[in-house]
Amino acid sequence: MSCEGNLGGPAASISLLEQVTPLARQVNCLDIGRIAEACIKNVPELVGVRYASLYMLDETNKMLHLLRHNHPFLINKIVSLNQNPPSPMVMAVKTKELILVGDIDTHKKPIIKRSQRAFAQNYKTNNCAIVPLICQGRVVGALNLADKIDGDVFDREDIALIELFGQLVGASIGNIKLFEKTQRQATTDGLTGLANHKTFYEILEKELWRSRRHGGQISVIMVDIDNLKEINDAYGHRAGDKVIRDVSSRIKECIRQIDTAARYGGDEFAVILPNTCLDDATVVAERMVEVIAHTPTIWRRQHIPFSISAGLGQYGADTNPEDMTSHSDQALYLAKQAGKNTVRVFEPSGEYTP
Repeated sequence: MSCEGNLGGPAASISLLEQVTPLARQVNCLDIGRIAEACIKNVPELVGVRYASLYMLDETNKMLHLLRHNHPFLINKIVSLNQNPPSPMVMAVKTKELILVGDIDTHKKPIIKRSQRAFAQNYKTNNCAIVPLICQGRVVGALNLADKIDGDVFDREDIALIELFGQLVGASIGNIKLFEKTQRQATTDGLTGLANHKTFYEILEKELWRSRRHGGQISVIMVDIDNLKEINDAYGHRAGDKVIRDVSSRIKECIRQIDTAARYGGDEFAVILPNTCLDDATVVAERMVEVIAHTPTIWRRQHIPFSISAGLGQYGADTNPEDMTSHSDQALYLAKQAGKNTVRVFEPSGEYTP
């Protein structure tokens, strides 16, 4: 793409505008697939490069994850921001600055050594553009463009287009992350990260529907922290919150990926165990009680011992969700009455077993 050729007359400018406008509309969405398609297919065509790769940033783990690419050869699927020496992409992400390279072998700012370019031999030219994708001042990913088809350097028009789409893609990915965060907040408990009360019943309804179609029983465990009020009074509510978070973590450690743990409310939790018989569910509940009783919470260098009580039952596909939680809750009440730090099981006959 030649700067002189495209900026020389109205017709050429209109032609470029006709390419840019629909592409900008494609990028301005909450569909990461459409955005990736534009980055890997349309943007390279627009600026005349052979290869493109799009990475998303996991801020928590400081990792860049490959989302899509068009390279005919292998490239890194995961790139750590802590790598040493840093690759050009990591340098661009850390500095939040576009790295535009005409000749990567002689590039001076920043200097990019061959040891930092694991796949240098795969490219036909020495030019590339590494675009940190930024939204509201935070990096959300990176777009790499390499190998100008005409072998020339990026001209002014190329640079303008690269910067424009870098901003648009960064804003769109940032919006997707914000949308996903909002969705998670609507379905999860803010303190523990477990499913909230509403989501618990939605998942329970789905599991009941699945049981009606395919058969099987569902077990539900209700869990309550013993004497949380006393912990709050003795150590403060922040310590109590730490206990609640620790309980949620230990419950998750005791269940399978297909199971659902929820914060039912306050200091009470609920666990859905699909296709689980009563004996197996009892083993899970007893494991929770034992693990928590032997792992006190550490708060300001103090060990806070605590325990939980659990009640559970096994239910058929025709059971009402409210009855399931109510019956397991009744068993939980008996566990409390029996001295806490124990498990009780609801039987269909209405009897409870230790």
